[in-house]
Amino acid sequence: MNGYMDKILRVDLSTGELRDEPLDEEYVRGYVGGSGLAARIVYDVVDGRTDPLGPDNPLVFMTGPLVGTAMPSAGRCSVCALSPLTRIWGESNTGGFFGPELRFAGYDGVVVTGRADKPVWLSIVEGRAELHDATNLWGDDSYATQERVREALGEPKARVACIGLAGETRVKMAAVMNDHGRAAGRTGMGAVMGSKNLKAIGVRGSAKVPLADPDGFKDVVRGIIVGLGEDMQAMSFQLAGTAGSVDILLMYGDMPIRYYQQGEWEGAGNLSGVLMTDQYLNKGTACYRCPIACGRETRAPHYGVERVDGPEYETLGAFGSLAMVDDLEAVIYAGHLCNVYGLDTISTGCTIALACEMFERGILSPADVGDLGLPPSPARGGGGGGVIRYGDVRMTHRLIEMIAHREGFGDALAEGSAALAERFGAGELAVTVNRLEVPMHDPRAFAGLAVSYALSPRGACHMEGDMYSVDMGMGPAFELDILPGDRFEVTEEKGRIAARQQAWRNLYNAINLCQFQNPGVERLLAALNGVTGWDLEAGDLMTLGKRIVTLKRMLNLRRGLTRADDRLPDLLLKPLDDGGTEGMVPDVDVLLSSAYAEYGWDPETGKPTQETLERLGLGFVADGLCST
Repeated sequence: MNGYMDKILRVDLSTGELRDEPLDEEYVRGYVGGSGLAARIVYDVVDGRTDPLGPDNPLVFMTGPLVGTAMPSAGRCSVCALSPLTRIWGESNTGGFFGPELRFAGYDGVVVTGRADKPVWLSIVEGRAELHDATNLWGDDSYATQERVREALGEPKARVACIGLAGETRVKMAAVMNDHGRAAGRTGMGAVMGSKNLKAIGVRGSAKVPLADPDGFKDVVRGIIVGLGEDMQAMSFQLAGTAGSVDILLMYGDMPIRYYQQGEWEGAGNLSGVLMTDQYLNKGTACYRCPIACGRETRAPHYGVERVDGPEYETLGAFGSLAMVDDLEAVIYAGHLCNVYGLDTISTGCTIALACEMFERGILSPADVGDLGLPPSPARGGGGGGVIRYGDVRMTHRLIEMIAHREGFGDALAEGSAALAERFGAGELAVTVNRLEVPMHDPRAFAGLAVSYALSPRGACHMEGDMYSVDMGMGPAFELDILPGDRFEVTEEKGRIAARQQAWRNLYNAINLCQFQNPGVERLLAALNGVTGWDLEAGDLMTLGKRIVTLKRMLNLRRGLTRADDRLPDLLLKPLDDGGTEGMVPDVDVLLSSAYAEYGWDPETGKPTQETLERLGLGFVADGLCST
């Protein structure tokens, strides 16, 4: 098939068997690649009883048809499995160079099952796969692991995906790290990798992706690159990274403050990406063939670190405004610690901020927290020991270390926000959707995010429906009726637009194109057709996206998800007295009812109708879970 290397690697760690498997063309045409194709593969082998940390949960690394081609910003790789954090469908997405290099090594994806008796790592070089003893790597941080795997391969340009200590200890928000500090961060894919005793995957190759229409594709790519000069979002990311969004998102009331409960805070301005560029930036960095180069390499000299990957906007919010920390260098270092240990900065920062709120409310006591090994400080009210307070950067850094080691109170935090709140009888306080921590975008600032969060297949997720981009005019897709509008609008049409945007982004995650690359529907369609030769039309793209979302929905229904789980957490349904949200709270019922209608799901049960499944070619998934 054009656009594909036409095989995946099957790895059974229980037996040590490695085998090549041809791509299923029907699966590829229906689900494209990335998280879409991964969901189709996972659906075949899991059910409601599958343990996310058990050997039967497949861990899938999957690329897409544009990855490794000349398409700008097509350097992504999806990492998917059932999530140990949420217990439902889990997916994460990472940039850098690992995805393209996996294709150059001869494979579209890797599916890992079983559990090795001792730590191992996997090499894939020029189409040849081999397992190696990783006992001597176990315990290494993510940076050291990547370097040592490259040395073992004798390939200084090899690309490595690995886990740090957090993955080894099965922290529920552990990430898979690659290309120094890039991360497949969300939903705990690092814990799944650790549960299999798989420390790393090193890849290197020289194969090329076959193209259906090389000349036509080259013309499309040239036009996309020329068009970047008119993309204001891409230009701003080039100048200051995603951190450059801090000031404008604070103005909108989109950047959460004091665990989603405060609308304004003067200290948040100290987290500005402009300030970071001026005081801490070493250089901008780019993923494979990316002209945007939104990545940042910074430094934290006060902490003795001269090279830090990031931080990006989400990290600045999670360890900054959410926890009332206005020390930019301390936030940079918190992100660095997460990279070292292999932790998702969003879930880790949110869980620590929740602990601060619970302590302030008296839900947590010093006895619950135990000794943190910190000296007394003003941030701790003059105390030390088991005191957790907003604004305490030393406490934040210490808790990150404790989470990774599952040491003391860190063991409770390592289970994530929902589990922490439930453990102390305050489940309603956790700002999560389906147990995944809400990212640094507030649905009170952009109402359409209520749909993005409530119906996201992996739990609260801004990358599966970035309605703030749409309503700020930076991500519309006019040919698909994804149109910008009033950010506070709560109408049937807004709910439908949010559903279409979610389907569109799920297709992006299947093609595996960076979401900061917005060439428009016409050019993206031409690029996809030029690579695959499929001759798709614009309407086919929306059908593909809705099919992928609906398949993930059916997988989650199989895992026990119900209509009652399609909701926002309580704290996000309380108006804020100040700030850019202007006291607005989205009407979730209105937005969801129209989103269900757009998808063809029953509004009473949240289940796709039989008619919808048949129309999308998903009749095989009905098995009693659809609405008749």
